[in-house]
Amino acid sequence: MALLKQNLAPILGAKMLLKLRPIEISEAYGVLLASGRCDGKGGLAPRTVHHVHRVLFEALDQAERWRLINRNPAALLEKRDRPKVEKRPVATIDAPTSAAVLDAARERRLFIPLILAILCGLRRGEITALRWRAVNLDSGQLGVVASTEQTDAGAIREKEVKSGRSRTVALPALAVEELRRWRLAQAEELLRLGVGADDDRHVVTKTDGEPLQPRSLTHTMSVFLAQWGMTLHGLRHAHASHMLAVGVHPKVVQERLGHSSIAITMDTYSHLMPNIQGEAAAAVDEAMRTAINKRSENIG
Repeated sequence: MALLKQNLAPILGAKMLLKLRPIEISEAYGVLLASGRCDGKGGLAPRTVHHVHRVLFEALDQAERWRLINRNPAALLEKRDRPKVEKRPVATIDAPTSAAVLDAARERRLFIPLILAILCGLRRGEITALRWRAVNLDSGQLGVVASTEQTDAGAIREKEVKSGRSRTVALPALAVEELRRWRLAQAEELLRLGVGADDDRHVVTKTDGEPLQPRSLTHTMSVFLAQWGMTLHGLRHAHASHMLAVGVHPKVVQERLGHSSIAITMDTYSHLMPNIQGEAAAAVDEAMRTAINKRSENIG
């Protein structure tokens, strides 16, 4: 909500919620783009204004669900009136580079978060929220049922996952092996502190056994991954690119990443699937040629 208070409230704050019209929202976005910077040195970036739109849309959508307003005016905006953001290809790394990252981190505390990002595609908040009770090493699965975030005061709170739907992620054998090793090491570490290990314990913890703050994880990862020009969230993209490179169906990629729709997956990673049209044409050609040849043989 800080985005709305800082950027939009000075423009629309005096408007009555029930009387807020789509055109007023569109005009406000225009003001932000032209002169929205707090330091008075020009407008906000289109991507920032796009974030403002998303936050405002969600807030007004909640107001509609609570029946404070009849319709969400942000939802009534025509596409041409919404902030335009140029789509940039996501940054990622290939499998050999990912292997190098894991090797460099093996003896460090961020090794398991890297495993969960590179091999499972978990988001930052999903990594810091993961508890052992959601991990089944015997069946090779983990449940992504929550996410954590930090408040402005620095406290950590647990919330539902981004899409609003929990998901089950199948663990690669390598991830199972490393999580087994880490669970034993973590139990020994806690024992030395006089603390018992149980299923309610977080998988990723600080040395004192307490859960890791999301911002701390981001900071540590940023410093470590800088040499590869990568970020923690970029490793999630790497997981997707590894799957697509070996022909995993985009629907499976969507389910593992927890996207709300396959359209988001296709839109985000279409540049990683340059041969998808060619492969589809080749598959159709092969099927038709087989059918034609079989029909000819039967007729003959």
